[in-house]
Amino acid sequence: MSRIGKQPIPVPSGAKVDLVGRALKVSGPKGTLEWTVPAPIEVAVEEGLVVVRRPNDQPTNRALHGMSRALIANMVKGVTDGYEVKLEVYGTGYGCKVEGGQLYLNVGYMGRGVGRPAQFMIDIPDGLQIEVETPTARGNTEPAKFAVRGADKQQVGQFAAEVRKIRKPEPYLGKGVRYAGEHIRRKAGKVFAGGGAG
Repeated sequence: MSRIGKQPIPVPSGAKVDLVGRALKVSGPKGTLEWTVPAPIEVAVEEGLVVVRRPNDQPTNRALHGMSRALIANMVKGVTDGYEVKLEVYGTGYGCKVEGGQLYLNVGYMGRGVGRPAQFMIDIPDGLQIEVETPTARGNTEPAKFAVRGADKQQVGQFAAEVRKIRKPEPYLGKGVRYAGEHIRRKAGKVFAGGGAG
């Protein structure tokens, strides 16, 4: 990790890095992120570069050095370009939509009342945007599609993982929520031999 930590982080045009004590604030066109630099790691902003230093080569400090540099680099990239995770919803009648600051997810579970599908209503956290590309799935081959976008890499990934957990893809037909491009290992369905006792 120390080799990563030694690399300075360039601050692109449009992004701004402010450091007050151990409070680091990175702002740009995609938003603003804040983080507290852990002791004893030192951070300095020098001529358009963010430089991360450690006091010695103790294993703990080496690990903190690399981690700190990686987190700051993610913050700079996040406020400049943003992060995105694309999700797909497979299953006949499954779908998604955004309404009133919530993501509505229909993934086949039955609600109260006979034959009523349950819609999961998931609050969209501040700092995240959901863009629905295809609202309704067509069978198990053409999925509903949406993207989770935001400046905070951890927040984007965490929200996407929580949505996927609502209905993980099952191994027979592949129905459920999966990451775009995710390969699902399929199992063969049960096959019953014909005939009976003679």
